[in-house]
Amino acid sequence: MDARAGSGGVSGSPRVVRAEDLQPRYLYGRDGKSLRIATLLPSPELTPRGVCVLLHGQTEFIEKYLEVIGELSSRGFTVATLDWRGQGGSVRALDNPLKAHIADFSQYLSDLQAFMDKVVHNLTDRPPVALAHSMGAHILLRTMHDRPRQFSAAVLSAPMLRAQTRGYPARLARLMCFAENLAGRGSQWVLGMKERDPLKMTFADQLVTSDRARFNRTQMVLREHPNLRLAGPTWGWLEAAYRSMDIATSPGYAEAILTPTLVFGAGRDRIVDTAATREFAARLPNGQYEELADAEHEILMENDSVRARFWDGFDAFVAKYT
Repeated sequence: MDARAGSGGVSGSPRVVRAEDLQPRYLYGRDGKSLRIATLLPSPELTPRGVCVLLHGQTEFIEKYLEVIGELSSRGFTVATLDWRGQGGSVRALDNPLKAHIADFSQYLSDLQAFMDKVVHNLTDRPPVALAHSMGAHILLRTMHDRPRQFSAAVLSAPMLRAQTRGYPARLARLMCFAENLAGRGSQWVLGMKERDPLKMTFADQLVTSDRARFNRTQMVLREHPNLRLAGPTWGWLEAAYRSMDIATSPGYAEAILTPTLVFGAGRDRIVDTAATREFAARLPNGQYEELADAEHEILMENDSVRARFWDGFDAFVAKYT
């Protein structure tokens, strides 16, 4: 299994990274639960530029990002990444491994800090940069708020700040989630999620990318390693997400995040609300915002045109901090 990096911002042939190059391994979170992690040194012919911490979105896993890891490696970065608790090869919360579930997003924050302390800080004595998507970008924002000197700079792809409710009024969706948890159904599927087994997903069914080839590449990985897949969230996960989004978007929160941050919004996003992303980025004291008008939610899994514009923005921004 391998993925070829794109050419944006990289001179010469981009690095091809295979799953076996990463040799994923495990560390234990503060509660003793296992988290699957991986690191990769930069292409040997390049001058090292430091560490880039790569944080995925909900339902994602390390192997989905082989192409991105290659692109970062070809830019001189050591890459450090992990599977979030409850997905990929990390510990699952429920007996049904297809359910995404968490009690509170503070567990994700704790796991990221364990990863920083036990892995990233052993790779560098300088604050790393971060590249984070969706849920990973949300967790990163909360970490940068709580630990302002943890990262030197961050690039966010479609951060999870306000969820799309797909036809339901936002207040009704929030009330439904609260009621389901109050009734003790927190470990049950959110409506429609039970049927979204990735192995049954077709390109026409998905909502996150316009690139059929990259979608099919991820499906191939899941067919080869079905234990990595995750279908969708429980009412408990969604309630925890709502609470965490309320914290992140509260008055004064964005204004307290001082880390230089480049935020990318996806103009055709059907997962998170791009207007909320735009508004949040405008509140960051050291924030920049770029909107990719033709991008679906998974900007890093999008077509070559979208990705080239993303990497151009990434390169210009990160060059100031590495």
